[in-house]
Amino acid sequence: MRAVVQRVKQGSVAIAGERVAEIGQGMVILLGVGPEDDETQAEALARKIARLRIFSDADDKMNLSLLDIKGDAIVVSQFTLYANTRKGNRPSFVQAAPPEIASPLVDRFVELLRAQGVPTQTGEFGADMLVEIANDGPVTILLEM
Repeated sequence: MRAVVQRVKQGSVAIAGERVAEIGQGMVILLGVGPEDDETQAEALARKIARLRIFSDADDKMNLSLLDIKGDAIVVSQFTLYANTRKGNRPSFVQAAPPEIASPLVDRFVELLRAQGVPTQTGEFGADMLVEIANDGPVTILLEM
Protein backbone atom coordinates (compact mmCIF):
# COMPACT_ATOMS: atom_id res chain seq x y z
CA MET A 1 0.00 0.00 0.00
CA ARG A 2 1.38 3.39 -0.99
CA ALA A 3 0.27 6.83 0.07
CA VAL A 4 1.32 10.28 -1.01
CA VAL A 5 0.42 12.50 1.92
CA GLN A 6 0.22 16.23 1.31
CA ARG A 7 -0.16 18.79 4.08
CA VAL A 8 -2.76 21.23 2.84
CA LYS A 9 -4.33 24.55 3.76
CA GLN A 10 -7.35 23.32 1.79
CA GLY A 11 -8.30 20.54 -0.58
CA SER A 12 -11.27 19.39 -2.60
CA VAL A 13 -12.49 16.75 -5.03
CA ALA A 14 -14.98 17.33 -7.83
CA ILE A 15 -16.59 14.75 -10.11
CA ALA A 16 -18.34 15.90 -13.29
CA GLY A 17 -18.24 19.49 -12.02
CA GLU A 18 -19.82 18.64 -8.66
CA ARG A 19 -17.76 19.05 -5.50
CA VAL A 20 -17.93 15.81 -3.47
CA ALA A 21 -15.30 16.54 -0.82
CA GLU A 22 -13.84 19.69 0.68
CA ILE A 23 -11.57 20.36 3.67
CA GLY A 24 -9.60 23.17 5.24
CA GLN A 25 -6.32 22.49 7.03
CA GLY A 26 -5.36 18.84 6.99
CA MET A 27 -4.13 16.23 4.54
CA VAL A 28 -4.96 15.06 1.07
CA ILE A 29 -3.98 11.40 0.85
CA LEU A 30 -3.48 9.80 -2.55
CA LEU A 31 -3.76 6.06 -1.89
CA GLY A 32 -2.57 3.18 -4.05
CA VAL A 33 -3.21 -0.51 -3.36
CA GLY A 34 -0.97 -3.36 -4.47
CA PRO A 35 -2.20 -6.89 -5.21
CA GLU A 36 -0.68 -8.36 -2.02
CA ASP A 37 -2.03 -5.66 0.30
CA ASP A 38 -4.54 -6.49 3.00
CA GLU A 39 -6.04 -5.03 6.17
CA THR A 40 -2.70 -5.30 7.98
CA GLN A 41 -1.14 -2.65 5.73
CA ALA A 42 -4.31 -0.52 5.88
CA GLU A 43 -4.28 -0.54 9.70
CA ALA A 44 -0.59 0.34 9.93
CA LEU A 45 -0.92 3.13 7.36
CA ALA A 46 -3.99 4.65 9.06
CA ARG A 47 -2.18 4.70 12.42
CA LYS A 48 0.96 6.21 10.87
CA ILE A 49 -0.90 8.94 8.96
CA ALA A 50 -3.07 9.99 11.92
CA ARG A 51 0.06 10.46 14.05
CA LEU A 52 2.48 11.75 11.40
CA ARG A 53 3.96 14.94 12.87
CA ILE A 54 4.07 17.27 9.87
CA PHE A 55 2.18 20.30 11.20
CA SER A 56 3.91 23.25 12.84
CA ASP A 57 3.81 23.89 16.56
CA ALA A 58 4.07 27.31 18.28
CA ASP A 59 7.84 27.32 17.59
CA ASP A 60 7.24 26.65 13.87
CA LYS A 61 8.66 23.11 14.14
CA MET A 62 6.95 20.18 12.44
CA ASN A 63 5.88 18.60 15.69
CA LEU A 64 2.08 18.21 15.52
CA SER A 65 -0.06 15.48 13.99
CA LEU A 66 -3.38 15.60 12.20
CA LEU A 67 -4.97 14.52 15.49
CA ASP A 68 -3.19 17.31 17.39
CA ILE A 69 -4.47 20.05 15.08
CA LYS A 70 -7.91 18.44 14.73
CA GLY A 71 -7.47 18.52 10.96
CA ASP A 72 -9.45 16.73 8.29
CA ALA A 73 -8.42 14.38 5.50
CA ILE A 74 -9.48 13.55 1.98
CA VAL A 75 -8.58 10.11 0.64
CA VAL A 76 -8.34 9.70 -3.12
CA SER A 77 -7.79 6.25 -4.59
CA GLN A 78 -4.95 6.44 -7.10
CA PHE A 79 -3.80 3.26 -8.86
CA THR A 80 -1.22 5.29 -10.79
CA LEU A 81 1.01 5.20 -7.70
CA TYR A 82 1.89 1.70 -8.89
CA ALA A 83 2.97 2.83 -12.35
CA ASN A 84 5.95 1.00 -13.81
CA THR A 85 7.91 3.16 -16.24
CA ARG A 86 11.08 1.07 -16.58
CA LYS A 87 10.42 0.13 -20.20
CA GLY A 88 9.28 2.57 -22.83
CA ASN A 89 7.35 5.76 -22.26
CA ARG A 90 3.91 4.42 -21.53
CA PRO A 91 3.36 3.44 -17.88
CA SER A 92 2.23 -0.07 -17.04
CA PHE A 93 -0.16 -0.51 -14.14
CA VAL A 94 -0.01 -4.29 -13.76
CA GLN A 95 1.50 -3.88 -10.28
CA ALA A 96 -1.67 -2.15 -9.02
CA ALA A 97 -4.33 -4.27 -7.35
CA PRO A 98 -7.40 -4.99 -9.48
CA PRO A 99 -10.56 -3.04 -8.54
CA GLU A 100 -12.17 -6.00 -6.75
CA ILE A 101 -9.26 -5.98 -4.27
CA ALA A 102 -8.44 -2.27 -4.22
CA SER A 103 -11.90 -0.75 -3.80
CA PRO A 104 -12.86 -2.57 -0.57
CA LEU A 105 -9.38 -1.98 0.86
CA VAL A 106 -9.57 1.75 0.15
CA ASP A 107 -12.96 1.81 1.89
CA ARG A 108 -11.49 -0.10 4.83
CA PHE A 109 -8.55 2.31 5.06
CA VAL A 110 -11.02 5.24 5.23
CA GLU A 111 -12.93 3.47 8.04
CA LEU A 112 -9.68 2.85 9.93
CA LEU A 113 -8.57 6.48 9.56
CA ARG A 114 -11.94 7.64 10.86
CA ALA A 115 -11.59 5.18 13.77
CA GLN A 116 -8.29 6.91 14.63
CA GLY A 117 -10.33 10.10 15.12
CA VAL A 118 -9.65 11.79 11.78
CA PRO A 119 -12.71 13.28 10.01
CA THR A 120 -12.26 11.84 6.53
CA GLN A 121 -13.92 12.51 3.19
CA THR A 122 -13.30 10.69 -0.08
CA GLY A 123 -13.36 10.88 -3.81
CA GLU A 124 -15.07 8.10 -5.75
CA PHE A 125 -13.23 4.91 -6.65
CA GLY A 126 -12.63 4.69 -10.40
CA ALA A 127 -14.11 8.10 -11.17
CA ASP A 128 -12.43 10.82 -13.21
CA MET A 129 -11.82 13.39 -10.48
CA LEU A 130 -10.53 16.92 -10.30
CA VAL A 131 -8.42 17.07 -7.14
CA GLU A 132 -7.48 20.53 -5.94
CA ILE A 133 -4.65 20.67 -3.43
CA ALA A 134 -3.34 23.82 -1.76
CA ASN A 135 -0.13 22.15 -0.59
CA ASP A 136 1.13 23.87 2.54
CA GLY A 137 4.90 24.17 2.79
CA PRO A 138 5.00 22.36 0.44
CA VAL A 139 5.06 19.20 2.53
CA THR A 140 4.65 15.96 0.62
CA ILE A 141 5.50 12.58 2.16
CA LEU A 142 5.61 9.19 0.44
CA LEU A 143 4.64 6.28 2.73
CA GLU A 144 4.74 2.60 1.87
CA MET A 145 3.57 -0.27 4.05
